Amino acid sequence: MVKSKETNITAARSASVSIRTRMFVDAGARDVRECEIVAFDGLEDGKEHVALIYPAPKGANPEAAPLVRIHSECLTGDVLGSVQCDCGAQLNEAKRKMREGGGILLYLRQEGRGVGLYQKLQSYKIQNEQGLDTFEAGKKLGHQDDVRNFQIAADMLAALGISEVQLLTNNPQKVQALRDQNINVSKIIPTGYFARPANQSYLDAKHKKGHVLLKPRED
Repeated sequence: MVKSKETNITAARSASVSIRTRMFVDAGARDVRECEIVAFDGLEDGKEHVALIYPAPKGANPEAAPLVRIHSECLTGDVLGSVQCDCGAQLNEAKRKMREGGGILLYLRQEGRGVGLYQKLQSYKIQNEQGLDTFEAGKKLGHQDDVRNFQIAADMLAALGISEVQLLTNNPQKVQALRDQNINVSKIIPTGYFARPANQSYLDAKHKKGHVLLKPRED
């Protein structure tokens, strides 16, 4: 009985999310003329999260579950190209895969694992000055390890009519969050291992927190 009640609550929350605007934009690639950007109404936190939908190539199976990446905004990595994290590299990887084979990029405005840009910059300062990892610095500022809400991603997918996905991620929390909201994750595709001297401690810290980081084989 409890399970049914939770399922009904989930359905009601997802139903409150609707598509606000859809428009096509130049995807900036020769093999993909346009991608579609989708804005939503009714998202739980009221932030301006968006979906970027890359079309599948000609001849692709229309019944196949789409490739999906849940990507949290990272100004320093996504825009400035910082190598202190691997966010920008993961975003570029997702866009490349989706330009080639189609997919949906859910871009969530949850900077700094949900604490915001200013707090993330303060965390960076503490890390650089005191030698702490990203989670240790966050705790020093009074934050939990991760306060992002991936329910939002499930609601966005539901509004798009998507009930099954192939998820591009190293984070088991994203997988579980979608499954908890009745989105079937039929396949988990790990992101690349984008290690550099500047972000090795960051990757090690994420691995300790349960992220599945697959190093390339040394042949």
